[in-house]
Amino acid sequence: MESRLIAGRTVREWKSAYPLIEDLMLMNEVFWNNPNYRSFKEGIKNKSISEKDVRDAEERLLRFAPYLAKVFPETQNGVIESPLVEISNFHSRLGSTFHKSLEGTLMLKCDNELPISGSIKARGGIYEVLKHAEDLALQHGMLDFKDDYSIIAGHEFKEFFSRYSIAVGSTGNLGLSIGIISAQLGFKVTVHMSADAKQWKKDLLRSKGVTVVEHNSDYSKAVEEGRKQSDADPASYFVDDENSTNLFLGYAVAASRFKKQLDQKKIKIDQEHPLFVYLPCGVGGGPGGVAYGLKLIFKDAVHCFFAEPTHSPCMLLGLLTELHDQVSVQDFGIDNLTAADGLAVGRPSGFVGKTLEQLLSGVYTIDDSMLYMLLSLLADSEKIRVEPSAAAGLYGPIQLCSQAGQDYILEKGLRDKMDNAVHISWATGGNMVPEEIMEEYYTLGKTQLKHFLDV
Repeated sequence: MESRLIAGRTVREWKSAYPLIEDLMLMNEVFWNNPNYRSFKEGIKNKSISEKDVRDAEERLLRFAPYLAKVFPETQNGVIESPLVEISNFHSRLGSTFHKSLEGTLMLKCDNELPISGSIKARGGIYEVLKHAEDLALQHGMLDFKDDYSIIAGHEFKEFFSRYSIAVGSTGNLGLSIGIISAQLGFKVTVHMSADAKQWKKDLLRSKGVTVVEHNSDYSKAVEEGRKQSDADPASYFVDDENSTNLFLGYAVAASRFKKQLDQKKIKIDQEHPLFVYLPCGVGGGPGGVAYGLKLIFKDAVHCFFAEPTHSPCMLLGLLTELHDQVSVQDFGIDNLTAADGLAVGRPSGFVGKTLEQLLSGVYTIDDSMLYMLLSLLADSEKIRVEPSAAAGLYGPIQLCSQAGQDYILEKGLRDKMDNAVHISWATGGNMVPEEIMEEYYTLGKTQLKHFLDV
């Protein structure tokens, strides 16, 4: 293993150049302070995605609101959005459990409650399918920008879209969002699921008329196979979670809506009132898009951190080595086996890594047992239930207390501003999880927490 070559270097040489790799290979929890982080003005230079692109995406979603309101009445008049809530009881429990003094305010962005598909993937996934549907309808003269888009719910459109196919590779939640919206529009849809995808997610998709193809390999292979099959059919459109600008834009729209929620709560964000955001990360599209949108709005006042399982730190490895999608966790003997199925990704998105490499503040990793502990603490203190992967963002304030986290605060001149800080844990999924499975998560978390407190 030590002498095997990865991008021209042995593992021993990689570890010598980047000592943190030793901890990653041992699957220890780490906090990585990004040495390539730059000011917003510097970091945003030469980026292909502009504020105008994000506004265009937001306007498209507004055009589709009448349609979404008609077919998904659980939305907010056709807007797919989640609450932002303060979790002060959890904040207190978190501090006392880990014996840390946690400064500032802790809030939860409840994408676990997003309508239609119950996770952050409802943002990017649904947006990309809607854009594809709009493009097709405009090209064939069935739709005009001035139309009331609720007409898309009609039989004529369903029949039209049934001539086309949509495919995606997924560990679960992206598949749910793509499958549900595509089937509703009338598309034939195929979801290629990796081995770690939960059975209930496969069953739910099949109940919606979605074709689910199961693979005995991980996420990257499911995407590869899905892309290959889709490319062979000229009427098929592949949603590429690794490289899609449209998915990224759908996620980025969350930032302007989030700012409105802060404004409604009269929460100020500026250099004296810093914002820390903790985003669970798999391949990187969801957290990448949200982080990019937040940087466009809050610039240097926001500090975004990705959270990855200790067994699947693909984005951290890609950023650390600067190899991005040219390296996988398996290259370094890391098994990519985690209970956080949405984060079970071995190879990161190169597009996201290169886009965020100077804008992302850092990455931390979290052990699976900690995911369960945190979700049970959240359930007990706030009566909010999330799935394991969504709990990764809850660990941010604790990881910021680590030596590397404190180094970041000192380097950025934030030490005397932390009492004014707002911390956002982005809860990425949960409300589609069957009750009996959520109860299993909770029970396991209580057991893990008892063990942790007893040690």
